[in-house]
Amino acid sequence: MSPLTDALGTALLPTADDAVAHTLLNCLLREVSGPERQTAVADGHLLLRLPRRGVLLRAALRRTSLLGAHRFSGPVHEETATGWREVDWRRLATYTHDELFLRTGVRNEEFLEQIASSHHTVSAALATRGTVTGDGFPDYLASEQSLFFGHRFHPTPKARTGDVDAWREYAPEAGASFPLRHLAVRDHLIAEESAAPGATDILDSRRDDVPDGYRLLPAHPWQYEMLRTHPALRDALGRGDVLDLGPGGRPFAATASVRTLFDGDAFLKFSLNVRITNCLRKNASYELAGAVALTRALAPVLADLEDRFPGSAMLREPAYRSLALPGPDGNPDRTLLEGFGVIVREGLSRRLLPGTTPLLAAAVADEYPTGPAHLSRLLDQAGPQAALDWWDAYLRLLVPPVLAAYFDHGLVLEPHLQNVLICVDADGMPAQVLFRDLEGTKLVPDRHADTLAALPPEVAGPMAYDAQRGWDRVVYCLLVNHVAELLAAVADLHPEIEADLWARVRSTLRTYADRDGCPPRLAALLAGVPLPAKANLLTRWERKADREAGYVRLPSPLAEDILCWSAR
Repeated sequence: MSPLTDALGTALLPTADDAVAHTLLNCLLREVSGPERQTAVADGHLLLRLPRRGVLLRAALRRTSLLGAHRFSGPVHEETATGWREVDWRRLATYTHDELFLRTGVRNEEFLEQIASSHHTVSAALATRGTVTGDGFPDYLASEQSLFFGHRFHPTPKARTGDVDAWREYAPEAGASFPLRHLAVRDHLIAEESAAPGATDILDSRRDDVPDGYRLLPAHPWQYEMLRTHPALRDALGRGDVLDLGPGGRPFAATASVRTLFDGDAFLKFSLNVRITNCLRKNASYELAGAVALTRALAPVLADLEDRFPGSAMLREPAYRSLALPGPDGNPDRTLLEGFGVIVREGLSRRLLPGTTPLLAAAVADEYPTGPAHLSRLLDQAGPQAALDWWDAYLRLLVPPVLAAYFDHGLVLEPHLQNVLICVDADGMPAQVLFRDLEGTKLVPDRHADTLAALPPEVAGPMAYDAQRGWDRVVYCLLVNHVAELLAAVADLHPEIEADLWARVRSTLRTYADRDGCPPRLAALLAGVPLPAKANLLTRWERKADREAGYVRLPSPLAEDILCWSAR
């Protein structure tokens, strides 16, 4: 029995109030009070001061973390003249708002509303699917749809703009599955690119009632409702350049990203004019073209990595299609081009090893066992040694190809928890990792000058990171967002092995470094330089795009004791 399940194997989940409060504490600890040395751990509690607001907060700890990513329990309290008083999530959000304004001088009128939106979504998810048992072998789609709480180091992980109740039809937390809306568009009004023969077959084969001279354009039904009154679309429907064929075809299910849908094998990544966490989730025109351009350009690189690391693969994105209705200037109307843009992602069957089950890494590593893919289900009460064996197997699959992509090919992968599938065998042991989502994959210009020069500047620019920025992104996504969070899930089951788990991360890095000549950036990582953590709270507060996010630096658990060096 997991420490977070009862005797019947039912997950013990927090209330929405506590989940939102704990997420805010995580953000304050990592980005504000921690770096300013305004925190302490004492008597089983975290003490955290907001120095400008003049508030001292306290939260009970289930477990401390070597990275400072602690686990909290129960409500947050504040110190008063008469003792400790409980602070609800609304008051804590207001304190956070005030501290950030006093710290930055920047105002953000959206902030409290976005936290309330996130709370609403968590509450609705728990009310709809709040009882989770551990029966049966984990299922891929269940793993995608089990993230009730979202990113625990983002202040508004479940915030969504638009109709607050629309998520019930379209959100993964609600188990959403639905038919697509289909448009038939005259051939000359279709925009598309393809990197491989047959890449658009999944788009063309969904309906057999498309008239001659038209092409099929599937649309996310939520997005269609948001765009149906656009004047250019309404006029095109009126004159027959676009035909509304209505909903139909086999249903697609919502995955964790909300806008990427799954039909049992293949994926379609749609635009949604909805802000989720930090970003408006639409496929910008450069992202449509960039997905296909990267699929073409990276073919030899990905083939090399998959040959050298046969336990890893990348899901390509070989095609996109959209609507190119002319605007007043004669060019395609950008709102419709981007709004109806759909990216084709390869199906699981193209890359998945036989006999394995893919599981979303975020679901395996979730703080709470909200689905059958959680690590506690995979390990099934196994002892510490079995947990360490699982961990070793996973590190060997995940870490080397990400490092080789950067150091050998100048390729910045973005292996955060929602971009990786852990493929397990019948015993729940890791057998393969699949990377996905080329939107976050970047090129280091010094290594890919010819590729970038051949692309339009508006496509090439967002596709590139300089070497340092790319390295920060790799280390953050690989070690802080992914490895540290999955390590925390193992340590929740066996707290006594946390230091050993980090030692094995170091050993995996060292093995790769010894084989590759230990490049300076990796040598610094092994020496224990601070780790970059994306500043989600400050980015959201300052309303920056995700690409412009800064980093805070975390003390690293990877360093050997420096005293060991003095004896050498």
